Amino acid sequence: MAPVSNWVFLILIFPLLLNLGFSKTLKRDVKALNEIKASLGWRVVYAWVGDDPCGDGDLPPWSGVTCSTQGDYRVVTELEVYAVSIVGPFPTAVTNLLDLTRLDLHNNKLTGPIPSQIGRLKRLKILNLRWNKLQDVIPPEIGELKSLTHLYLSFNNFKGEIPKELANLPELRYLYLHENRFSGRIPAELGTLQHLRHLDVGNNHLVGTIRELIRFEGCFPALRNLYLNNNYLTGGVPAQLANLSNIEILHLSYNKMSGIIPAGLAHIPRLTHLYLDHNQFSGRIPDAFYKHPYLKEMYIEGNAFRPGVNPIGVHKVLEVSDADFLV
Repeated sequence: MAPVSNWVFLILIFPLLLNLGFSKTLKRDVKALNEIKASLGWRVVYAWVGDDPCGDGDLPPWSGVTCSTQGDYRVVTELEVYAVSIVGPFPTAVTNLLDLTRLDLHNNKLTGPIPSQIGRLKRLKILNLRWNKLQDVIPPEIGELKSLTHLYLSFNNFKGEIPKELANLPELRYLYLHENRFSGRIPAELGTLQHLRHLDVGNNHLVGTIRELIRFEGCFPALRNLYLNNNYLTGGVPAQLANLSNIEILHLSYNKMSGIIPAGLAHIPRLTHLYLDHNQFSGRIPDAFYKHPYLKEMYIEGNAFRPGVNPIGVHKVLEVSDADFLV
């Protein structure tokens, strides 16, 4: 009978053993998210039930919070709380979530600066703060986010210069800085980013020339989309721009650029969209552009081109679509 008794004992104790094996959430992360919950009147708090953001077995994880198990504990790896009209300053307690790989607070009403403590989030891959009311300068500590691949800061009120420390992000692929109040020159150091595919600094107060931007040999090797539109850029289009052989979209509209368009630009093999409109360009458009196998659209209006120069493609009003910024 002894063996039977042992089996009965194991059957009775097994659920308790499972419960003991249930991973606890790291106290650091529990404290950080409860600070956020207490300090900000977020509309999501109605779904933030209980004290444990990762859930406690009886309660589910908080809405927008993703956790994973590391060793004996659970940690918060993603925080996505967007389009819920969060009002107030950037929640500094977020920077205590040291295992975050994704932070998405876009389309809210956050104000004030990005805190310098943002540099603590060494594992962060995606930072999305677009469509807020954030302001002040971008802290140089953002250059400490060595794992970052996507940075969305567009549609805010950031000012000052674009920090050259962004060039310290070796994995960066997508950089969206448009619709802010940045001034000064675009850091040429960004050209050293080996994986950067998309650079959008449109609709700011930037000055300088394209020649200054691409002055480093072998710069922007992976760049596909370059948006420099609606700034105060001067000078001409340098022939060296054709060395950016992966460019597909080149957007130079609404600047103060002048001179002729170099024929070499028409030999960028993947070029599909070229926006030159509303500058001070002159001369003729080289015939090679009209024979380009992939060029779908070329905007030229609002310049001083010679008569007979024609655009390419059916022109529509350019509109910014929210779908353009989805990860």
